[in-house]
Formats: sequence, C-alpha cells, structure tokens
Amino acid sequence: MQTDTPARRKVVALGILAVILVLMAVVVVLLRQHAPGNMIPGFLVGLGIGMAAALGMAWRVLRRPDRASTFERAWTQTGDEREDALLTRALAVVGLVSLPSVGVATLAIGFGAEAPMVMTLLMGALAVTGVSSFAVFNHRS
Repeated sequence: MQTDTPARRKVVALGILAVILVLMAVVVVLLRQHAPGNMIPGFLVGLGIGMAAALGMAWRVLRRPDRASTFERAWTQTGDEREDALLTRALAVVGLVSLPSVGVATLAIGFGAEAPMVMTLLMGALAVTGVSSFAVFNHRS
C-alpha cells in the first residue's frame, strides 16, 4: 500500500482537475448544440466561481493546513473524524430539506411561477441550509 504523501496528493488533485475540465468541455459542446439562449455563459460563470473556490480551498489546505478552516479541512477530506462527521451531518440536513423544497418548487412552477426565479430561490435556500447547519453543528461540538 502506498503512503499518502503531499506529492501524491498534488498528483491526485491535478488528475481530478484534468478530468473535471475535460468533462466541462464536453458539457459546453453539448450545451452549444442543444441549449437555449444564454445558458453557456451562465454555465461558464458558475463553473469559474466553483473552480476558483475549490482551488482556493485546496491551496489553503496544502500550503498551511494549520490555518485552514474546519469546513475546508472537512470538504477536502484532510481533517479528523470530527470534521468529517460535521460535514456529513450538515449534508444530511441539506438532503432532508431538499426533498420537500423541490416538491414546493415543482408546484410553484406548475402554478405559473417563473422557473429561473424558483430555481434561484431553491438553490439559495439549500445553500443557506448547508451553511447554517454546518455552523450550528460546529458550534455544538
């Protein structure tokens, strides 16, 4: 069995990044052929924000693990069991909240609400749920 060294972690991280970029290129090509309107710019902006956040977390965890936040260590799976349990519990709460939220969003769209607005509110509500549940669980433990 190989030891988990920082160099090996960097190689794995770069491999994951390469796979993500290849998949995103395929998605952009498919969106160009089949998606309506301005979906590609929105996708690319979201991708850029997500990649910047992920790279920022990875950089902080690899460069100064002692200064990384509890969430960063849990998300990058470099933390201890407590931090992993915090993230698992917070994501479980998001999963529980998402089921009725998606149902309400589906009904709202069915009754004539604009789909982009409903989906934006749904994503925002789930993000707030994740952040607040992580903060509450972190404070309690």
